[in-house]
Amino acid sequence: MKSLAKFFLLAVGVVIFSVGHAQIPDTQLSRGISYISGGVGEEESQAILAEAKRWPLLVELSQLENGRGVWIFGAMIKILNSQNQVIFDAQADGPYILINLAVGQYQIEASYLGVTQKRSVNAQASAPQKLAIFWK
Repeated sequence: MKSLAKFFLLAVGVVIFSVGHAQIPDTQLSRGISYISGGVGEEESQAILAEAKRWPLLVELSQLENGRGVWIFGAMIKILNSQNQVIFDAQADGPYILINLAVGQYQIEASYLGVTQKRSVNAQASAPQKLAIFWK
């Protein structure tokens, strides 16, 4: 009987731990640059935002819908280096994308529903950057 009680408590603990610690999506590669994309659901969003402290760039994607901002997924993200060469090209699987950029100056091109926006970003080793891109 004691074994059954221990098993039950262990099972409850595992469930509580897994609910409280959502996993972030798997790390992927685009042209040799690692990234994590997602943020669908509150737990995954919180996990990605917590992880963002350790990544050089966090891109946040949203649009205006019925008078309010909503998160989007499916935007295409391109990053160009200082020689205007595409070094990163991926589709965002959620409203957040963490990108492991080397230190330097970059041009970000984000496209969603046929509208492309461009932003400059300066990736730094000591200070993670957050770039919010909003479509009207």
